Amino acid sequence: MAKKLTAWLSIGSTYSYLTAMRIKKVVEEEDINLSIIPISIRQIMKSMDNIPFPPSKKTKVNYMWRDIERRASLYKVPVPKVPAPYPLKEFDRANLVGIVMNDKGLYLDYFKYTYEEWFLNGNEAGSKQNLEVTLKKLGLDLQETIALADTMEERYIENTKQALDFGIFGVPSFSFSNEIFWGDDRLEDAIRLAPQK
Repeated sequence: MAKKLTAWLSIGSTYSYLTAMRIKKVVEEEDINLSIIPISIRQIMKSMDNIPFPPSKKTKVNYMWRDIERRASLYKVPVPKVPAPYPLKEFDRANLVGIVMNDKGLYLDYFKYTYEEWFLNGNEAGSKQNLEVTLKKLGLDLQETIALADTMEERYIENTKQALDFGIFGVPSFSFSNEIFWGDDRLEDAIRLAPQK
């Protein structure tokens, strides 16, 4: 019987590159029934007065990029070209499109293609250049998708409030019942400990 897990995801998080590149394969191999809730981690962090990787923390920022390179090698996923453009200029657009993709059952593919284009080719998530490539791979029209994404603002706000109320403070996060697992490196822990439904 499949295990049920919720993924709280927000495009714009640097460590989410690692999750984007592997989560679809992991949940298929582990037979996970995955629910995805696209949120604005930027809004959550602002509410907590938390800026994780500001330019003023150069040593921490450099560590973060190197850590992502190392973990990509460990996971045998493409090592990104770092530093990738960060923070995103079109953060909200990337995540509003994510809600549209989630409704279409295409979120994990969108998630992966978006991060590939951002971290491997240098085109920021949410930018026209990124969306053109990503949506073409998914067989979707750019203008139609952006127009639909523009109607998702209320749901985006609701999702983010739900995450904040639940106790989400960073992404990627995974949960079942009242248990929260924060970070790409906690995905396997969440899967191991999740009860079968």
